[in-house]
Amino acid sequence: MIQVAELVLKTLEENKEPMRPGDIATKSGLTKDEVDKAIKLLKKEEKVDSPKKCFYQAVKK
Repeated sequence: MIQVAELVLKTLEENKEPMRPGDIATKSGLTKDEVDKAIKLLKKEEKVDSPKKCFYQAVKK
C-alpha cells in the first residue's frame, strides 16, 4: 500500500491542478479503488488535501 500511496502522491505533485481520483488512476495506471485507499492514507498523513469536493492535490512543502 505504501508504494501505491507514493505513486499517487508523485502523480499529484507532477500535476499543477487538483485531480479527481479517476484522473489520478488513469494517469498513474492504478485502479480507482487503489487510488481511493491511497488518498485516504495520504490525507491522514496530511500529505494531500482537497481544495474542493472530489478533487485532491499534494500539500505544498
